[in-house]
Amino acid sequence: MALTGIQILKMLPKTNCGDCSIPTCLAFAMKVAAGQVEIDACPHVSDEAKETIGEASAPPIRTIKMGSGDAEFTAGGETCLFRHEKRFENPTGIAVMVSTGDNEKTVDAKIERFNKLEYERVGVLMRADLIVVKDNDGNGDAFTGLTQKVLEKSPGAAVVLMTDSADNMKAAAAACGDRKPLLFGANADNWQAMGELAKEIGCPLGVQGKTLDDLVEISGNLVEAGHKDLVIDSGARTLRGAFEDNVVSRRSAIKEKFKPLGFPTITFPCEMTDDPMMEAMIASVLMAKYAGIVVLSDLQGEVLFPLLLEQLNIFTDPQRPMVVEEDIYPLGGPGEDSPVLITCNFSLTYFIVSGEIEGSKVPSWLLIKDTEGLSVLTAWAAGKFGADLIAQFVNKSGIGDKVKHRELIIPGYLATIKGELEEELPDWTITIGPREAGHLPAFLKEWQPA
Repeated sequence: MALTGIQILKMLPKTNCGDCSIPTCLAFAMKVAAGQVEIDACPHVSDEAKETIGEASAPPIRTIKMGSGDAEFTAGGETCLFRHEKRFENPTGIAVMVSTGDNEKTVDAKIERFNKLEYERVGVLMRADLIVVKDNDGNGDAFTGLTQKVLEKSPGAAVVLMTDSADNMKAAAAACGDRKPLLFGANADNWQAMGELAKEIGCPLGVQGKTLDDLVEISGNLVEAGHKDLVIDSGARTLRGAFEDNVVSRRSAIKEKFKPLGFPTITFPCEMTDDPMMEAMIASVLMAKYAGIVVLSDLQGEVLFPLLLEQLNIFTDPQRPMVVEEDIYPLGGPGEDSPVLITCNFSLTYFIVSGEIEGSKVPSWLLIKDTEGLSVLTAWAAGKFGADLIAQFVNKSGIGDKVKHRELIIPGYLATIKGELEEELPDWTITIGPREAGHLPAFLKEWQPA
């Protein structure tokens, strides 16, 4: 049962030291109770209190970490069924599978595409997260060798080792060192041996059932044996089966607090079809309905990019707009005679406006005002992009030291505040720019300082 902020406060040192980056212990306790920070952020709390609070405040879907450093991947941590209820915490991991049954050329090509395919959108770098190494024929040496190859050629990949042989798993896991792979292969026949290995080397364990009921039994046994870091797979290899099992698992964990299913899921679209486009469609459905990891047979730009966009859309917090930092942004190497424009800090607005300015080939200064992530009109209506606030920002930004003219170009949608802004900035000429960013190139090419 979740603890309240006051209950958590009673177990804290109550020194208000600020070492957790939060000014008071009460504020910290409230954030822990709300699931916004982990209790581990307090360096002075006792181990006993940490265990009590951590267990009570743990999300229904346990947070699982694998990999390390730049290759770390986090799954789970979810607390709701629908994003509008709160938010989804950790994006679905996108993985590509290589196996001992693949020839060397195929493996090299998959690894190369994993490393190369990455995209930037609204300031977010998007790419695949994991490589699944599958023991296809029970050859331990080949499995370990393939694992070593993946580790060497893809330092940015979290690794999933997939075999039902505890001996083969142990050898391959040893080759991973500090990379902390997910050991996927615990089933009804080997769960004890796999569980002991996972405990011994401190790695999360992947559990596969033949059916959802079979999965519940195996997972329940592992939970009773003290295993906490699990990733689960019901064994379904059809879209309908995987979809239904994911929904049942999520609802059972969230609504019923059913611990055997309170873990992130791993799904295998790569084993459900031979058609790459159908595989991508299946992955997109399972990503929307609770998959913690989707495993693809290969990575191609036309398949990966749409999935990454879906991932970005689903896992962007709807209550926290994506923003860029308030600052002066030089675009195209501007000088003292270059135009000065201003807009809000909503990421999408910034990247559209900056893209059009760069496309115009007119070096410019772009002032980004903090509007708490609201768009231009919304920020103005909310009183966060008014003449007084814009004037304060312009005066403190230092833009006056970078240009010799005094002309500020404002978005066309703010035309009504031109007079107010001229009163607030008497030394500046206020010019109304176009309403749509797409008209900026033509506007800037004709612009001359007033």
